[in-house]
Amino acid sequence: MRVSLPDADSGTLVLIRHPARLRKKRCQLGILSAIPSQHYGIFEMMPATRLSRATAHLTPTSYLVLGLIAREGPSTPYDLKRHVTATIGHFWTFPHALLYKEPARLTQLGLLTEEREAGGRRRRLFMTTVAGRQALRAWLARPAGQPTELRDLGLLQLFFADLEPATTGAIAEEQLALHRAQLAVYEAGRTAEPKGLRTTTPTVEHWRGVTLRMGLLYERAAVEFWAAVAAREPTPASAKTRGRSKGRAPGKP
Repeated sequence: MRVSLPDADSGTLVLIRHPARLRKKRCQLGILSAIPSQHYGIFEMMPATRLSRATAHLTPTSYLVLGLIAREGPSTPYDLKRHVTATIGHFWTFPHALLYKEPARLTQLGLLTEEREAGGRRRRLFMTTVAGRQALRAWLARPAGQPTELRDLGLLQLFFADLEPATTGAIAEEQLALHRAQLAVYEAGRTAEPKGLRTTTPTVEHWRGVTLRMGLLYERAAVEFWAAVAAREPTPASAKTRGRSKGRAPGKP
Protein backbone atom coordinates (compact mmCIF):
# COMPACT_ATOMS: atom_id res chain seq x y z
CA MET A 1 0.00 0.00 0.00
CA ARG A 2 1.35 3.43 -0.98
CA VAL A 3 -0.11 6.55 0.63
CA SER A 4 0.55 10.26 0.08
CA LEU A 5 -0.60 12.34 3.01
CA PRO A 6 -2.98 15.15 1.96
CA ASP A 7 -2.46 18.73 2.98
CA ALA A 8 -5.23 21.08 4.15
CA ASP A 9 -5.85 22.80 0.85
CA SER A 10 -5.89 20.25 -1.93
CA GLY A 11 -6.84 16.68 -2.66
CA THR A 12 -4.22 13.97 -3.08
CA LEU A 13 -4.21 10.88 -5.21
CA VAL A 14 -3.81 7.79 -3.04
CA LEU A 15 -3.19 4.23 -4.18
CA ILE A 16 -4.92 1.84 -1.80
CA ARG A 17 -5.93 -1.60 -3.00
CA HIS A 18 -8.06 -2.69 -0.04
CA PRO A 19 -11.29 -0.85 0.92
CA ALA A 20 -10.83 -1.73 4.61
CA ARG A 21 -7.42 -0.06 4.64
CA LEU A 22 -8.92 2.93 2.85
CA ARG A 23 -11.55 3.38 5.53
CA LYS A 24 -8.91 3.12 8.26
CA LYS A 25 -6.68 5.67 6.53
CA ARG A 26 -9.61 8.07 6.10
CA CYS A 27 -10.25 7.96 9.83
CA GLN A 28 -6.58 8.56 10.58
CA LEU A 29 -6.37 11.58 8.26
CA GLY A 30 -9.74 13.10 9.10
CA ILE A 31 -10.85 12.84 5.48
CA LEU A 32 -14.57 12.92 4.80
CA SER A 33 -14.74 11.64 1.24
CA ALA A 34 -13.02 9.37 -1.22
CA ILE A 35 -14.04 9.55 -4.85
CA PRO A 36 -13.33 6.45 -6.97
CA SER A 37 -11.64 7.24 -10.28
CA GLN A 38 -11.89 5.25 -13.48
CA HIS A 39 -8.71 3.37 -12.53
CA TYR A 40 -8.84 0.50 -10.07
CA GLY A 41 -7.51 1.30 -6.66
CA ILE A 42 -7.12 5.05 -7.24
CA PHE A 43 -9.06 7.41 -5.01
CA GLU A 44 -9.15 11.17 -4.92
CA MET A 45 -9.18 12.19 -1.30
CA MET A 46 -10.97 15.40 -0.31
CA PRO A 47 -9.77 16.78 3.04
CA ALA A 48 -12.39 17.96 5.52
CA THR A 49 -11.25 21.58 5.13
CA ARG A 50 -11.75 21.49 1.37
CA LEU A 51 -15.21 19.94 1.70
CA SER A 52 -16.14 22.62 4.22
CA ARG A 53 -15.04 25.33 1.78
CA ALA A 54 -17.07 23.73 -1.01
CA THR A 55 -20.27 23.56 1.04
CA ALA A 56 -19.85 27.18 2.11
CA HIS A 57 -20.74 28.16 -1.47
CA LEU A 58 -23.88 26.01 -1.70
CA THR A 59 -27.42 27.36 -2.03
CA PRO A 60 -30.84 25.71 -1.73
CA THR A 61 -30.68 25.13 -5.50
CA SER A 62 -27.36 23.33 -4.99
CA TYR A 63 -28.93 20.90 -2.55
CA LEU A 64 -31.96 20.50 -4.80
CA VAL A 65 -29.67 19.40 -7.65
CA LEU A 66 -27.62 17.11 -5.40
CA GLY A 67 -30.76 15.54 -3.95
CA LEU A 68 -32.42 14.85 -7.30
CA ILE A 69 -29.28 13.28 -8.78
CA ALA A 70 -28.71 11.24 -5.61
CA ARG A 71 -32.22 9.82 -5.90
CA GLU A 72 -32.59 9.46 -9.67
CA GLY A 73 -29.01 8.59 -10.62
CA PRO A 74 -27.10 10.04 -13.60
CA SER A 75 -29.14 12.95 -14.95
CA THR A 76 -28.96 15.68 -17.55
CA PRO A 77 -30.00 19.26 -16.78
CA TYR A 78 -33.14 18.62 -18.82
CA ASP A 79 -33.94 15.58 -16.66
CA LEU A 80 -33.63 17.80 -13.59
CA LYS A 81 -36.00 20.37 -15.12
CA ARG A 82 -38.65 17.71 -15.80
CA HIS A 83 -38.49 16.43 -12.23
CA VAL A 84 -38.74 19.93 -10.80
CA THR A 85 -41.73 20.78 -13.00
CA ALA A 86 -43.56 17.62 -11.93
CA THR A 87 -42.83 17.81 -8.19
CA ILE A 88 -40.62 20.35 -6.41
CA GLY A 89 -41.85 23.26 -8.51
CA HIS A 90 -45.21 23.04 -6.71
CA PHE A 91 -43.69 24.22 -3.43
CA TRP A 92 -40.27 25.72 -4.25
CA THR A 93 -39.99 28.41 -6.91
CA PHE A 94 -36.72 29.49 -8.49
CA PRO A 95 -35.43 30.27 -12.02
CA HIS A 96 -35.26 26.93 -13.84
CA ALA A 97 -32.36 28.26 -15.91
CA LEU A 98 -30.21 27.54 -12.84
CA LEU A 99 -30.68 23.83 -13.47
CA TYR A 100 -28.48 24.21 -16.55
CA LYS A 101 -25.76 26.15 -14.70
CA GLU A 102 -25.63 24.64 -11.22
CA PRO A 103 -24.48 21.10 -12.15
CA ALA A 104 -21.34 22.45 -13.81
CA ARG A 105 -20.58 24.60 -10.76
CA LEU A 106 -21.03 21.63 -8.43
CA THR A 107 -18.70 19.62 -10.64
CA GLN A 108 -16.01 22.27 -10.20
CA LEU A 109 -16.49 21.99 -6.43
CA GLY A 110 -15.97 18.22 -6.59
CA LEU A 111 -19.55 17.38 -5.56
CA LEU A 112 -20.63 16.03 -8.97
CA THR A 113 -18.88 14.36 -11.87
CA GLU A 114 -19.74 14.85 -15.52
CA GLU A 115 -19.72 12.53 -18.49
CA ARG A 116 -20.60 13.50 -22.05
CA GLU A 117 -22.08 11.05 -24.50
CA ALA A 118 -19.69 10.12 -27.30
CA GLY A 119 -22.32 10.35 -30.03
CA GLY A 120 -25.85 11.44 -30.71
CA ARG A 121 -26.87 14.57 -28.86
CA ARG A 122 -23.73 14.38 -26.69
CA ARG A 123 -25.80 14.90 -23.58
CA ARG A 124 -24.07 15.90 -20.34
CA LEU A 125 -24.74 13.35 -17.58
CA PHE A 126 -24.01 14.36 -14.00
CA MET A 127 -23.49 11.99 -11.05
CA THR A 128 -22.94 12.59 -7.35
CA THR A 129 -19.55 11.97 -5.79
CA VAL A 130 -18.97 10.70 -2.27
CA ALA A 131 -18.25 14.30 -1.31
CA GLY A 132 -21.56 15.35 -2.82
CA ARG A 133 -23.46 12.77 -0.79
CA GLN A 134 -21.58 13.87 2.32
CA ALA A 135 -22.57 17.51 1.69
CA LEU A 136 -26.19 16.49 1.18
CA ARG A 137 -26.12 14.39 4.36
CA ALA A 138 -24.71 17.29 6.38
CA TRP A 139 -27.39 19.66 5.02
CA LEU A 140 -30.21 17.28 5.96
CA ALA A 141 -28.73 16.98 9.45
CA ARG A 142 -29.27 20.74 9.93
CA PRO A 143 -33.07 21.26 10.19
CA ALA A 144 -34.19 24.48 8.53
CA GLY A 145 -34.65 27.19 11.16
CA GLN A 146 -36.31 29.73 8.87
CA PRO A 147 -40.06 30.37 9.01
CA THR A 148 -42.11 29.72 5.89
CA GLU A 149 -42.14 32.64 3.47
CA LEU A 150 -45.63 33.50 2.25
CA ARG A 151 -45.93 35.96 -0.64
CA ASP A 152 -49.58 35.95 -1.64
CA LEU A 153 -50.60 38.78 -3.96
CA GLY A 154 -54.28 38.00 -3.44
CA LEU A 155 -53.94 38.41 0.32
CA LEU A 156 -52.01 41.64 -0.19
CA GLN A 157 -54.84 43.04 -2.31
CA LEU A 158 -57.41 41.85 0.20
CA PHE A 159 -55.52 43.63 2.97
CA PHE A 160 -55.94 46.97 1.17
CA ALA A 161 -59.37 46.28 -0.34
CA ASP A 162 -61.04 48.27 2.44
CA LEU A 163 -59.82 51.38 0.58
CA GLU A 164 -61.98 50.30 -2.39
CA PRO A 165 -64.62 47.98 -0.88
CA ALA A 166 -66.29 47.30 -4.22
CA THR A 167 -63.18 45.34 -5.36
CA THR A 168 -63.24 42.76 -2.57
CA GLY A 169 -65.72 40.42 -4.22
CA ALA A 170 -63.83 40.30 -7.52
CA ILE A 171 -60.52 39.67 -5.74
CA ALA A 172 -62.06 36.78 -3.79
CA GLU A 173 -63.68 35.20 -6.86
CA GLU A 174 -60.43 35.32 -8.81
CA GLN A 175 -58.44 33.72 -5.98
CA LEU A 176 -61.13 31.11 -5.43
CA ALA A 177 -60.94 30.06 -9.09
CA LEU A 178 -57.13 29.88 -8.98
CA HIS A 179 -57.02 27.73 -5.85
CA ARG A 180 -59.77 25.43 -7.08
CA ALA A 181 -57.78 24.86 -10.27
CA GLN A 182 -54.57 24.11 -8.34
CA LEU A 183 -56.45 21.79 -6.01
CA ALA A 184 -57.69 19.88 -9.05
CA VAL A 185 -54.09 19.57 -10.29
CA TYR A 186 -53.00 18.14 -6.95
CA GLU A 187 -55.95 15.76 -6.80
CA ALA A 188 -55.09 14.45 -10.26
CA GLY A 189 -51.41 14.23 -9.32
CA ARG A 190 -52.12 11.51 -6.79
CA THR A 191 -52.68 9.00 -9.60
CA ALA A 192 -52.05 10.55 -13.04
CA GLU A 193 -48.67 10.37 -14.76
CA PRO A 194 -46.84 13.69 -14.39
CA LYS A 195 -46.66 15.86 -17.49
CA GLY A 196 -43.32 15.52 -19.25
CA LEU A 197 -42.33 12.22 -17.62
CA ARG A 198 -42.90 8.93 -19.42
CA THR A 199 -42.89 6.83 -16.27
CA THR A 200 -43.42 7.37 -12.56
CA THR A 201 -40.00 8.05 -11.06
CA PRO A 202 -38.79 7.66 -7.46
CA THR A 203 -39.00 11.45 -7.09
CA VAL A 204 -42.65 11.48 -8.17
CA GLU A 205 -43.48 8.62 -5.81
CA HIS A 206 -41.77 10.47 -2.95
CA TRP A 207 -43.67 13.68 -3.78
CA ARG A 208 -46.97 11.80 -3.72
CA GLY A 209 -46.19 10.10 -0.44
CA VAL A 210 -44.79 13.10 1.45
CA THR A 211 -45.09 16.69 0.24
CA LEU A 212 -48.20 16.41 -1.96
CA ARG A 213 -50.29 15.98 1.19
CA MET A 214 -49.21 19.44 2.35
CA GLY A 215 -50.18 20.89 -1.01
CA LEU A 216 -53.65 19.36 -0.76
CA LEU A 217 -54.13 20.67 2.77
CA TYR A 218 -53.04 24.18 1.77
CA GLU A 219 -55.23 24.42 -1.33
CA ARG A 220 -58.28 23.07 0.50
CA ALA A 221 -57.78 25.66 3.24
CA ALA A 222 -57.33 28.41 0.63
CA VAL A 223 -60.52 27.38 -1.18
CA GLU A 224 -62.44 27.44 2.10
CA PHE A 225 -61.01 30.86 3.02
CA TRP A 226 -61.69 32.58 -0.31
CA ALA A 227 -65.14 31.00 -0.62
CA ALA A 228 -66.04 32.57 2.73
CA VAL A 229 -64.73 35.97 1.61
CA ALA A 230 -66.62 35.73 -1.68
CA ALA A 231 -69.84 34.82 0.16
CA ARG A 232 -69.57 37.96 2.31
CA GLU A 233 -68.61 40.34 -0.48
CA PRO A 234 -70.60 40.25 -3.74
CA THR A 235 -68.80 41.18 -6.95
CA PRO A 236 -69.67 44.55 -8.55
CA ALA A 237 -71.62 42.81 -11.31
CA SER A 238 -73.74 40.79 -8.88
CA ALA A 239 -74.32 43.86 -6.71
CA LYS A 240 -75.70 45.79 -9.68
CA THR A 241 -77.93 42.88 -10.59
CA ARG A 242 -79.32 42.75 -7.06
CA GLY A 243 -79.93 46.50 -7.10
CA ARG A 244 -81.92 46.32 -10.31
CA SER A 245 -83.97 43.38 -9.08
CA LYS A 246 -84.83 45.17 -5.85
CA GLY A 247 -85.67 48.53 -7.44
CA ARG A 248 -88.00 47.28 -10.18
CA ALA A 249 -91.17 45.30 -10.15
CA PRO A 250 -91.27 42.06 -12.17
CA GLY A 251 -92.28 42.60 -15.77
CA LYS A 252 -91.66 46.40 -15.64
CA PRO A 253 -88.92 48.11 -17.64
